[in-house]
Amino acid sequence: MAIAAVMGAVLVGCSGGNRGGHAKPAPAVPKPGKPLTDTVRKAPTVAPGPGGLTPVFERAAKSATSVGKTVALTFDADMTAGQGPRAARGEHFDNPALIASLRKLNVPSTIFMTGRWADQYPDQAKSIGNDPLFEIANHSYSHYAFTSPCYGLPEVAKDAMRADVDRASAAFRKAGARNVVPYFRFPGGCYNDEALRALAPTKLTAVQWDVVSGDAFATDADAVAEQVLAGVRPGSLVVMHCTRSAAPVTEQAVRRIVPELRRRGYRLVKVSDLMR
Repeated sequence: MAIAAVMGAVLVGCSGGNRGGHAKPAPAVPKPGKPLTDTVRKAPTVAPGPGGLTPVFERAAKSATSVGKTVALTFDADMTAGQGPRAARGEHFDNPALIASLRKLNVPSTIFMTGRWADQYPDQAKSIGNDPLFEIANHSYSHYAFTSPCYGLPEVAKDAMRADVDRASAAFRKAGARNVVPYFRFPGGCYNDEALRALAPTKLTAVQWDVVSGDAFATDADAVAEQVLAGVRPGSLVVMHCTRSAAPVTEQAVRRIVPELRRRGYRLVKVSDLMR
């Protein structure tokens, strides 16, 4: 029960969120002296918020959806810094069947990955990060909260926030993932101005969502699919999970969601496409 409660905080936290924002897209600015992949160079970002704070994007405005109805399905690959022993005992924080179905259905997707997940599953991180169908975005290294309270998650110290994000980026590089875009999702979706100020030097765009899938610990794939389909509108950004042990029906739900969205005339895109 204690384990379930902790994991519940992790996954349910990703489906929460306590703030959001939207700003006009602006071109990404590469850091001098740091070569970036083609994916990163082409990925749009959002202009800084008031006072230079990290900008926040949660849904495309009508003007941004230039080609018909678009929607982005995003998947959080969650694993906290302290969950290594559980993985060693056989708990699966990955979901290869979900990735296989996304490939089979040809669904462009953005995977918000923690650095700890990439360290645990480097071959999968590399495979995802080198497949043009996908893009990897930063979900912190530790999956600890950047403000508190946040669904029971441990909290990252203010002076350690930037280092936690940088450590995740280093884990992606170590795994050999190339398609890494300049986006960040706060663990639990929880943030405040202090967190936005701490991450401003990274030049990342924080990405939230407007549709919660409810896949965390769900046992009814149809219910998850219905919740997503009921919430989607043009420009929507859906949050789901790529964590087998704690979101076991996500792959089944996706196999229902994708054909129905396409039947309704939606074009499935990555976050970088939704921002254009």
